[in-house]
Amino acid sequence: MNRITLTLFCCGLLFIGAVTLYADDKPADDKTPVADKPVTNKPASGTVKLLWADGAPGALGIEAKDKPQITIFLPQGETKTDCAVVICPGGGYGGLAMDHEGKKIAEWFNSLGVAAFILEYRHNGKGYQHPYPLMDALRAIRTVRANAADWEINASKIGVIGFSAGGHLTSTTGTLFDEGDPNAADPVDKVSSRPDFLILCYPVIAFGEPYCHGGSMKNLIGENPPQELIDRYASHRRVTEKTPPSFIFQTDEDSAVPAENAVSFYLALRQNKVPAEMHIYRRGQHGVGLARGNVGTETWSELLRLWMINMKYL
Repeated sequence: MNRITLTLFCCGLLFIGAVTLYADDKPADDKTPVADKPVTNKPASGTVKLLWADGAPGALGIEAKDKPQITIFLPQGETKTDCAVVICPGGGYGGLAMDHEGKKIAEWFNSLGVAAFILEYRHNGKGYQHPYPLMDALRAIRTVRANAADWEINASKIGVIGFSAGGHLTSTTGTLFDEGDPNAADPVDKVSSRPDFLILCYPVIAFGEPYCHGGSMKNLIGENPPQELIDRYASHRRVTEKTPPSFIFQTDEDSAVPAENAVSFYLALRQNKVPAEMHIYRRGQHGVGLARGNVGTETWSELLRLWMINMKYL
């Protein structure tokens, strides 16, 4: 065998060896049949989901404002829990504070390992009044509960948090819920819309009282509403023993939505023996959100975390 032949022979052996090594080093799951690979139905964070895929009841059109939706923020990593919250931003039922009472709140909950769903509900700024904000909020709770298994959520650990008018909306989900319709054609409508807990942040509550936020009331039920509607949405009068456990945060300096609103709901919870915790801080005007940089008041979120631990939600 001459030198050229020997060299070519050795190169061929090296090539065959390299191919063999590469084949042996391929990940085992590459050999798994496609049908046997695990499939996940978990949406990526930031995914938007319409509450009604075929159009919302009472929709006035087909524009974005006519399509209530949730934006999904699922936690990742070792801190992930099986708890979830639906977030109702405030805005006086005429707008939505989607950043400091929406996205920033979702990110904070994700840091605790809690799944968060920002609700973009219909309101008077979009041409909608009663009953549509509550309809959207109850549908959001049902949607999360109906997808609990796919989204790795405990269907008995779904709460609602709301700010200002969003706090009023949150309170109504805890007083005007229903258990679902087992005979409904839509599987989402089969499940309960009752939240497992409420978190009320400087909430509008007391429709019909001198200290109620008149703008929110007008935007939701009109300029001269019938007494029946006022009574329906006066959440402090609708609390029963079935109202979910509640955490309430308020500031004394709030002149837009005075503390009497939050206090009236807390007292109603006490009267009905519903587990409740309330914190009133001196400093902070209305709409502080997480209140970062507001000495003292910014601790409310830590107290909420501890409450959720004590209540076994975390």
